[in-house]
Amino acid sequence: MRILGIESSCDETAAAIVEDGRRILSNVIASQADEHKQYGGVVPELASRRHCENILPVVRKALDDAGMTIGDVDGIAVTYAPGLIGALLVGVSFAKGLAMMSGKPLIPVHHTEGHAAANYLVHPDLKPPYLGIIVSGGHTRIAEILDYTTFRTVGKTRDDAAGECFDKCARAMGFPYPGGVHVDQAAQRGDASAFRLPRIKMEGNPYDFSFSGLKTYIVNLLHNAEQCHKTVNCDDLAAALQKDIAETVTAKTIAAAKELGYRTIALSGGVSANSGVRSCLEAACRENGFAFYMPPVSLCGDNAAMIAAQGYYNYLAGITADETLNAVASKELRGESA
Repeated sequence: MRILGIESSCDETAAAIVEDGRRILSNVIASQADEHKQYGGVVPELASRRHCENILPVVRKALDDAGMTIGDVDGIAVTYAPGLIGALLVGVSFAKGLAMMSGKPLIPVHHTEGHAAANYLVHPDLKPPYLGIIVSGGHTRIAEILDYTTFRTVGKTRDDAAGECFDKCARAMGFPYPGGVHVDQAAQRGDASAFRLPRIKMEGNPYDFSFSGLKTYIVNLLHNAEQCHKTVNCDDLAAALQKDIAETVTAKTIAAAKELGYRTIALSGGVSANSGVRSCLEAACRENGFAFYMPPVSLCGDNAAMIAAQGYYNYLAGITADETLNAVASKELRGESA
C-alpha cells in the first residue's frame, strides 16, 4: 500500500510517498529556514504564504520522484494537528481537495505520532509495544506506544519544550536561526563544567518536564553579563545547556522504562538530531541493557515520510476523515483529554 504524505505544520512544506509504512519511495522538503533567519524565528503569516506557493510543486515532485501519478497512491495522509494554524490549513485544504478529486481516502495524522513513526522507516524490527521519547520544538513527551495508533502519555512538558529552550537560548547567545544546530556545534567546543545550571524538580508526576526555568536562567545570565560589560563564553554555556537537557531527558526516560517494565526505547522528534541527547540516551540504554532506536538526522526534523508512515497504520486501523476535516493548532494524542 502506497501512501502520499503531506506535512505543513511549521516552516517546511513536505510531501512523500511511503510503501507499507516502512519503505520511502520519495521524500521532498522545501525549507523556509533561510527566509525566516532574518527575523530570528518563524513568522507564521510568511510561512503560510510560502506553503501556498510550494505545496503543489512539492507534491508533484514527490509523485514524479516515485514514478507515480495520484491514481497510483492508495491514500492521502496529512498533518492536521498540532502546529501553526495557518500553515496547517494549507496542507489540510490541499489534501482534502486532492482526496475529493482523486477519490482516495483522506487520512488525518497527529504530528507527534508522525515523529514517532520516523523510526519505522529505518528500523524494520521495531514494533510496538515500546517506550517512546518524542523531543521537538513544541513537544517533549514520554509515551507508551502500545500499538501503532495507541499512545499513552507517561510524562510531558508543562511549559517550554526542550527544542524551544534550545532555540530561545541560542537566540540569546547570538546564534542565528535555527538555533538548535548552532548550540550543538558550540557544545562540541565548550566545557560543560564551566557552568552549573539549575535542574527543575517536578511536583506531582516525576516524568513531566519543565524547561522554562532553565531558559529564563540562561537569558538572565546573558543579560546581566551584558549590563555589567562582562563576556560569557557561549561555547561553554552551550555545552552546559546541552548536557543539562540531555541528562534530564535521559534520566526521566530510563526511570519510566524501569518502572513500566519496558526494555525497548525509541527516540524521535526534531531534538533527536542533537548529538548530546542522542549519545546520552544511547549510552544509558546500553548500560541498562535496553534496545535503543533513533532515526537518522535526516528524518529527525519535520518531513512527510513520517506522516505517510503513520498514515499507513492509521488507515489500517480505520482512522480516516471526510471533507469536514479541519486543522487544529493544539491537540492531545488520541484518547487523551485536551
